[in-house]
Amino acid sequence: MNLTKEQLRTGCDVLYRELAGEYDLRETTCTIESRSYSFLCVLDSYALLDRISAEEFMKDEQMPYWAEIWPSAIMLSSFIARELPLAGKRVIEIGCGVGMVSVVAAANGADVLATDYSTEALRFVGYNALKNGVRLETATLDWRLVQCEERFDMVFAADVLYERVNLLPVVTAIDKLLKPDGSAWIADPRRRLAGQFLELAGENGFSITPFATNYDGGAQPVAVNIYRLSREVHG
Repeated sequence: MNLTKEQLRTGCDVLYRELAGEYDLRETTCTIESRSYSFLCVLDSYALLDRISAEEFMKDEQMPYWAEIWPSAIMLSSFIARELPLAGKRVIEIGCGVGMVSVVAAANGADVLATDYSTEALRFVGYNALKNGVRLETATLDWRLVQCEERFDMVFAADVLYERVNLLPVVTAIDKLLKPDGSAWIADPRRRLAGQFLELAGENGFSITPFATNYDGGAQPVAVNIYRLSREVHG
């Protein structure tokens, strides 16, 4: 069932009030491949550190990286909207944060499952999808222990290679989530760890194609590489 503009507006207002009661918010507007979007995120992600108990941090060492929109997400969103045939494709984003990549993919015709370890993040994804008039699914997903049985045409991830302990779990998650003939698209701001990730991906049967991009929308330009991972075909 399609929602009317009034229903969308009412839904957005309700969700916004709920989030505004818990967070200091910032709304960002941007144009991606001639389409205008609006995304809600947290004004200061560092302020969220006070919400993490010592016990929670010792268990998972989860930092609130989800709460910001990073240059890698912007560049991956632009890339997939410009370069990839998304209509009718079933795709998943891992580590989706506030959902920019997922929303853009859905706006360009993909059937999207947006996932993150943080349930807080998924509340923002729900708002951002509604605000931009797109439909998508959300689910919690721990890439260290993927329990999703579905396989996808494409896997997206932006800025997930920030800790060495995550590298092999991300490769393993991609391997488990991707259809045999599917492709994964990983955006990273040229961290040193990306090289180790690519070595692990190669060792696990993936071929890699890099695409160099640059984000010029901030105080300083950020070089972002987008890596296409696909399974090597033998014989």
